[in-house]
Amino acid sequence: MQTQNRTRTLQVTCITKPNRDSTHEAITHLGGVGWYSSKADVIAAIEAGTHSFYTNVSSRAAWVRVREGKNGKFVQTVSDGQWSNNLLALPDCR
Repeated sequence: MQTQNRTRTLQVTCITKPNRDSTHEAITHLGGVGWYSSKADVIAAIEAGTHSFYTNVSSRAAWVRVREGKNGKFVQTVSDGQWSNNLLALPDCR
């Protein structure tokens, strides 16, 4: 996922999480139209500034940001300055 000197913006339309019902398991992959990447690659792209990611759930856009948790880095959405769980509202990637 490389671009030259500008940020590419991608919409996240699906996620992969081994057990959707588990609060202990994290999202492993994110995807959209024409792309599918590991959480680690998405985090690296956000931190490098090469890509930005967003969701659009119920006509509300939210940016995907990197957070640090007790088990390492993870992604979460933020909308109107509030952390949200928009990613978990997305369907499974097929």
